[in-house]
Formats: sequence, C-alpha cells, structure tokens
Amino acid sequence: MRTHKCGELNKQQLGATVTICGWVHRRRDHGGVIFIDLRDRAGLVQVVVDPDVADAFAIAEHVRSEYVLAITGIVRDRPQGTSNTNMISGEIEILAKHIEVLNESETPPFPIESEIEVNEELRLKYRYIDLRRVAMQEKMKVRRDVTRMLRNFLDDHEFFEIETPYLTKATPEGARDYIVPSRTHENSFFALPQSPQLYKQILMVAGMDRYYQVVRCFRDEDLRADRQPEFTQLDIETSFMNEDEIMTIMEEMIRQLFAKVINVELDAKFPRMSYQEAVSKYGIDRPDLRIPLELVDIADDMKAVDFKVFSAPANDPKGRVVAMRVPNGGEKLSRKDIEDLTKYVSIYGAKGLAYIKVNDLAAGIEGLQSPIVKFAPAEVWASVLAKTGAQDGDLIFFGADKASIVNEAMGALRVKLGHDLNLIEGEWKPVWVVDFPMFDWDEKTGRYNAIHHPFTAPSCSVEELVANPGTALSRAYDLVLNGTEVGGGSIRINRPAMQSTVFEILGIGEEEAREKFGFLLDALKYGAPPHGGLAFGLDRLVMLMTGSTSIRDVIAFPKTQSAACPLVNAPAVVTDEQLKELGIRLIKPAGK
Repeated sequence: MRTHKCGELNKQQLGATVTICGWVHRRRDHGGVIFIDLRDRAGLVQVVVDPDVADAFAIAEHVRSEYVLAITGIVRDRPQGTSNTNMISGEIEILAKHIEVLNESETPPFPIESEIEVNEELRLKYRYIDLRRVAMQEKMKVRRDVTRMLRNFLDDHEFFEIETPYLTKATPEGARDYIVPSRTHENSFFALPQSPQLYKQILMVAGMDRYYQVVRCFRDEDLRADRQPEFTQLDIETSFMNEDEIMTIMEEMIRQLFAKVINVELDAKFPRMSYQEAVSKYGIDRPDLRIPLELVDIADDMKAVDFKVFSAPANDPKGRVVAMRVPNGGEKLSRKDIEDLTKYVSIYGAKGLAYIKVNDLAAGIEGLQSPIVKFAPAEVWASVLAKTGAQDGDLIFFGADKASIVNEAMGALRVKLGHDLNLIEGEWKPVWVVDFPMFDWDEKTGRYNAIHHPFTAPSCSVEELVANPGTALSRAYDLVLNGTEVGGGSIRINRPAMQSTVFEILGIGEEEAREKFGFLLDALKYGAPPHGGLAFGLDRLVMLMTGSTSIRDVIAFPKTQSAACPLVNAPAVVTDEQLKELGIRLIKPAGK
C-alpha cells in the first residue's frame, strides 16, 4: 500500500514517485495551494496539492484533521528558506499526484498536538487518540527499545526466558491478590500472581541456572503515580551467585541500557549504602542522592532541654529528633513558604515544623531568629549549628516525634525542598541499598512482618535468627535511581529448616505453611542450590528514562487512580448466568 514512511523521506528520494499513508496532522489552504502535513509513526512530511491536479485538489479541499489518506506524489526540494531542520523530512516535500481517502474522522475529543492540558480521564477514555501524539509514540518507542535491549543483554549472558503461570495460588506477598473463580473446581479460586517469586525459585531447584521473564504482575492495592494494579517487571533469578555477583551483573545491564537507549553514561560503579544509613541521613530507604540535604540526629543535645516537644522524643527509645540545614534557606524561603511547608509535613503526621534562621553565626544565640530559640541554652544551639554545618543565611528545620513520623515527614520535606529550591546536583544518581532488617514489628497485630518477602535469606544462622529476630539483617538489595526504587531482590532461602524458622517467626504455623507453601518446602528438600535474583519495574524504568511523572504515561492502556479502565469501562458487571455457573452469589454491602 505504501512505498515509504512519512518521517523517513529525505533528499535521497528526490525525484522519486512515492506512496505514503497516514493521518492528516494539519491542513493549510494558502491561496489556492493546499498543504497537508501527513503523519505516521515515523514522523511528518509536507505534501503540496496543486490545483493543476484537479482530482487530488478536490479531495484535499474536503479532508480534515485525522482523516486517513494514501498519497502518491513526487519528492522535490522545498522552496529556498522554507526548510524545517527539526524534521528528518524537513528539506523536502511531496507534490501530490493522487490522493485516496482511506477513512474519514470526526473531530477528535482533544487536539492531537497542543499545549492545552487535557484531563487524564479523557485521555484514557480516548487512549487511541492520545497514543497518536508524537510524545506518546516516542515513549512507546523507548519502552520497545528498553525491553529489546534488556532481552538481548540477558540472552548474551546465558539466561533462559521462561514463562510462568498467570493462574496460580494466593500467597502472602504484601498486597491483596486478584482472585479468579474456577468453574471446573467448585468453590475454589485461582489468584493472579503478584510476582513469579515461587515459580522462579522452583526453576532454580530444577537446574535452569539463569532465568528471566518480562512478566505482567497484579496487585490489588491503593494506587499512586508509580503504581498500577497490573504492571510489568523484568524478573530474574540465578543459581550459584552471591549478592555481590548479582549486583555486579545487574549494574552492567543497567549501564548498557542507559547508554544504548538514551545515550546516558551512568557511574562506572554504583555506590552501596546500608538501610540504616539511608534512613538516618535521608529518612527513607530509597534516597534521591541528587539532593544534598541531610538529616542530622540531635537527640543527645535535646534530652535535657525544657522544651518538651524536643525533649520527650529525645528521651523516647522509639523517638527521634533531627535537624536539616537548608543552605541560604533564610533568604530563599519567606514566612508564607514556611507556613505552607508546615501544612505539607502535616500530611505525614508531623504536628508542626520548627525552624531557626541563622542571621549572624558569629553573634551566637543573638544571631538566631526563631520562636524556639528561647527554649534551649546557647551551648545547645551552638552544638546543633556545628553538627549541621550551618552558615549565615541558612535555615534549619527540625523534626521531633516518633521515629517513623520524623523519617517520613522530614524525608518528604527534604525531597520537596530539593526540587522547589533547584538544589538538584547531577542528572542520574543510582545507589544500591543493602543490609535491610529481616523483619518489622507491627504494633497493631503484635507480630513480625517480612520487610521484603518470607523467602529472603537472613545473613545469620537459624540459631541467631531465633535468638534475635528483631535485629537480624537480610541478604536483600534494592536498586534506587533518583529516589525511585527501580529494582529489588535478595538471596533466597534454600534450606527447609531456615524457611520453616522464618515462617514460625512470621506467625505462620506448620499447618498453614504446609497448606500454602508445601510445594516449596518439598522442593527445598531435593537439592535446592544457593540462589537469588531480583525484579526490575519496567514501567518505572521507562518513566524515569523518558522524564515522565507517572507510569501511566508509559503504559499503553493503564488504569486510573481508582483502578478502572475508561476505554472499555472495566471493571463491569457480569450476567446472573455467569455468576450461577461459577457458584457465586452477590451480596450488597450494608447500607446500600
């Protein structure tokens, strides 16, 4: 039907007769000569329709935006001074000889290319229109290139691509499962996989040695900008490799990915940081290292002050008191800005946001401006200023509360200030976060939860784990890029005794463990090799690489914040006959 793509034509085709197909991007009538910019996935080309070609001109007079055309014409130079260097085809145009309307189009619900902000719900309802936009097609191209490069790298390193089931069994992975009723097994249900975790471990027991899969995963959880109920991850598992070896080969893969797809050279060696250091300095286990702001512990300075807001958490084993220096913050942030920031941290549970402006460091306490200065002696503030490295003109913010609240609120404040005040240093800052705790104690349930998942190996013996589960560290590792966790994994448990011990600590009894994970416990008995792996969030990687703010912009057909699809109106009701066949009866929620 076509001889060339629109965006591929250039001076090499001068004088040639070509046929192109695409959508009318723009139509302009210039005093008897009609110009049509025709668009396909490869780009745009300008078509000139002269009134001397009567049939083509008559059709061109009636075409409108987004009509689908096939145009045959002769490639020629554009007139002098009219070239467009921003386009591959910008030096040529096509003199139309024949135009065929392949399909008409109604006026689109929003402009294909425009600076006008379009409601996301509308974009998703008419996703086929939204995906015609050049920006969206570029993002889909990057996604294609990312997937292809990752596959090529892993193929070259002797990984097998193996598919695992979508219909599987519900297992605790930290989020709710999507449940699928079975018609052939009465009163029984499949679950859509949150990850292929157990299958890929069993593949290692099977001797597959190196496995990968570009796989869809499903989690029925609350959404945010970087989460979707169904998402794609690059899933990887290896045998006979320790964490250092796994991280080294994965680093090389990510470096090659960025170099080949977006021409970015990442660090030759990614730094490694313990979980404890990350939370201590940045309040979060996925720090954005481009932001130079750090949290400094000052609890020792505040234990004896009369100011209960600081002294109470300073003397509480579960409390934390920190200071964060903002260089030149006293000059950059107004009182109104500080009030807005106080409201911002309240979202994360902070009861307030204390601060000190450093007007004149040499003047001691007299050179400090803040309502809280009077609540502590000069030597306390001198120690705080020294620990933070404060200078004239700086602003120091304080956080004091339960450690979890301080970490979350001050960590979020750090990121906000970094962006708002343009403090970003460098474009890309990857870091491996390691030495995670094995477990987290849940006060509400009175039991331990796994920080990663219950199949992560601890870095200690069974006896040491039983004796001190609260302080045990795991052999887990997360790759963080610019404050976003793009990949996470661990060395897995490969011995039945250790796996049973972890289940017991998590409150999973022997009977429950046998019911839910009997197949894994059995597999571990038959010579399970040492193994480990990780999974990369493909959507998150592409989001970062394209400069997008949401993974919805790099997924062809994403769900909304409420986990719905406006395009096909899913989820939807099903017929009574279907429900009856599945043995399901619907019960209306109370009050409806």
